[in-house]
Amino acid sequence: MENKIQPRLKTFDLTMIVMGLVIGMGIFRTPPEVAQKAGTSSIFFIAWITGAVVSMIGALTFAEIGSRYPAAGGFYKIFSHCYHPSFAFMVNWITVISNAASTAGVAIMGAEYIAPILFPTLNPETAARIITTTSVIFLYIINMLGIKVSSKVLNVLMIIKISMLLLLISALFFVVGPHANDAIKTAPQTTEDMLKCFALCFIPVFFTYGGYQQTMNFGSDVKNPSRTMPRAIFYGMTVVLCIYLLANLSYVKVLGFAELQKTKTLASDISQLMFGAVVAKLVALIMFFCVMAYVNVSMLSNPRIYFAMAEDGVFPKIFSRVNARTQVQEWAVSLFTVFILLTLFFMSSFQTILQYVMFFDSISLISAAACIFILRYRAKKNKHEIENIFKMKAYPYLPIFYILIYMVVNASVLLSKPEASLWGFVLFVSGLPLFYLMRFLIRKTTRKPIL
Repeated sequence: MENKIQPRLKTFDLTMIVMGLVIGMGIFRTPPEVAQKAGTSSIFFIAWITGAVVSMIGALTFAEIGSRYPAAGGFYKIFSHCYHPSFAFMVNWITVISNAASTAGVAIMGAEYIAPILFPTLNPETAARIITTTSVIFLYIINMLGIKVSSKVLNVLMIIKISMLLLLISALFFVVGPHANDAIKTAPQTTEDMLKCFALCFIPVFFTYGGYQQTMNFGSDVKNPSRTMPRAIFYGMTVVLCIYLLANLSYVKVLGFAELQKTKTLASDISQLMFGAVVAKLVALIMFFCVMAYVNVSMLSNPRIYFAMAEDGVFPKIFSRVNARTQVQEWAVSLFTVFILLTLFFMSSFQTILQYVMFFDSISLISAAACIFILRYRAKKNKHEIENIFKMKAYPYLPIFYILIYMVVNASVLLSKPEASLWGFVLFVSGLPLFYLMRFLIRKTTRKPIL
């Protein structure tokens, strides 16, 4: 009997999954970055709305890709199928680095909340780096001992995030901060400046909306995908948009747009205005532990990429080893932790990490979205259209629009931080010789062709 995944997910199930994938810790840190780049509140809010619409289009695109080619292993499998294993390796290589950098960035975000409490006299950036490095090493030791976070803890983390967002949104009705009506001093003056500011906003905005691309992993799990997929994605992303807009509206009303541009600890700043300094410190501690719980999950889940690549013979087999006693991928977890620590060593600020992550993500997402054209072309050429799959409307216009927007993201990184684009491109291209080197070494070890 053929072993197939039975479609079980209904509209509500997938809606909750979409929300869970997108709502992360970024909304507690990136709004000041968006405010700095926007210069005006109108550009600020338009950027958030645009981000939601583009992300919805992206989620629909990846949902069809997942329906047409349902395979575990994320981008690596689909890129190998649509392009070539070497290109799949190159993208997975930067994805590995990007995920480690993103994890480091989120860890810094949590450290920024408690740095003033633990090290009030130390330079904030230095204090955050010390806390982040210590926390990552501590979590690494915990993971190597085989102490795992249960799904119940992850559910509690999600509840805390939503509760914290609702608390911040409630400030809309109770608090008006002392700087709420302060004048904005850095507003763009010309149309060209406004467009430039709008484009630069995409970097932190799309970082915050990230996660929707994982919808491609649920293509074969959904009941009646042609009906369920678009509804669930629309409902999920609409709820996310409403939550994010209300949160940002609260930030602007309570702190004022000028003050929003300066802060790094949104949750504790607003809590202090609502409840005082003691509660603000408590919120800062809660935010730190929420962030570290996320970092712990990331340190457990991302090494599976190395495992999949090792199983496919494009990464040393040592990275597919699992400790029989602790069930930990010791080599894979160690390598991922090294990447996190290297990121912290070379890129100490959240802003710098953000630039690199979005440069890598733009390459990955553009390449992934383009797979829809290849899959549709092959289906038409071979006259083999799969039945009962999700097909997005307004094809090919929506995928083209999505790709163009992410080209703007890529160009925005180049414009704002050219060295991030340069080194990011070097790391991406270095994946090609690394692929052939890995293949040569593995062939030499196993004495048989892998690909």
